[in-house]
Amino acid sequence: MSERTEPSAYARAGVDIEAGDKAVQLMKQWVKRTERSEVIGGIGGFAGLFDAGKIARLHHPVLATSTDGVGTKVAIAQAMDIHDTIGFDLMGMLVDDLVVTGAEPLWVTDYIACGKVVPERIAAIVKGIADACVVAGCALLGGEVAEHPGLLGPDEYDVAGATTGVVERDAMLGPDRVRVGDVAIAMASSGLHSNGYSLVRKVLLTDAGWTLDREVPELGRTLGEELLEPTKVYALDCLALIEASEIHAMSHVTGGGLANNLARVIPAGVTVRVDRATWQPPEIFRLVQQVGGVSRPDIEATLNQGVGMVALLPADRADAAVDLLGRRGIRSWVCGEVTGGDDPDAPGRVELVGSHA
Repeated sequence: MSERTEPSAYARAGVDIEAGDKAVQLMKQWVKRTERSEVIGGIGGFAGLFDAGKIARLHHPVLATSTDGVGTKVAIAQAMDIHDTIGFDLMGMLVDDLVVTGAEPLWVTDYIACGKVVPERIAAIVKGIADACVVAGCALLGGEVAEHPGLLGPDEYDVAGATTGVVERDAMLGPDRVRVGDVAIAMASSGLHSNGYSLVRKVLLTDAGWTLDREVPELGRTLGEELLEPTKVYALDCLALIEASEIHAMSHVTGGGLANNLARVIPAGVTVRVDRATWQPPEIFRLVQQVGGVSRPDIEATLNQGVGMVALLPADRADAAVDLLGRRGIRSWVCGEVTGGDDPDAPGRVELVGSHA
């Protein structure tokens, strides 16, 4: 039988199986860096395998799961042709949603859809995901690269994933633990993270006509460099804080802003008063608001305003918590307190008071 000398029908339709195989070979070195002792086998099988022996040794294990994507921030990565940082944005959306329950992230699976498999680009995306897995302490257990010609352009892709973790039932964090007199500790974000990019892109790129290579003195770098700043991954820092202190609840500040996300972990009958005067949002937030003429309610309901994570804990544990986070390289501060309300049955709420200097 003679060897095939022309592209297969599938290749002529736009799907390059050989490019996909090359991408897998290129990414193997990065995936291997994420392996935990519980991982069985390697990539290339039909499913990732994880030894559940550690989970079985817990008294009352509860599995936690989270799924998310990067959103329109991928458009910035594509425009700048820089693909090895977007994985931190994916991982931040996944594991930091998980850790606020008190769960330890165990593994992550990813899904990359693209118009054309460019092996080096796919490997760069996976490298970023793997680097962030190392920071989060979890394994990159498996994933999928799907080529969708005709649906996505040759240079377009989207990234999504899912993560699974575990927590002891009696160690779970949540609204039921929050008490009047607790304080809120804010943890600084690394920038915009991965939410609100539809607004940011419209305001700065479409309406104002700014370009990604524009040098912005207020930022000290180009606009593109600022917009591509990777999301901070807090998972191991939060787990260390939970281990060392009496944490009652945590909130990951993502889409919807600080108040809306913090309200998700507030019990009925109480209010968290957050004082804006305790911090100054990074310059990018002021630029978006000023250039776009965006109202304060709109900006606060869309962007994180410089706060990526919030922990609620007893007031007498606050100093130790801030010190621990500082030693781990996380800038943090007391930003508010939990107060009682007039109606014990009223939904818990968050009040933003004061003003940024």
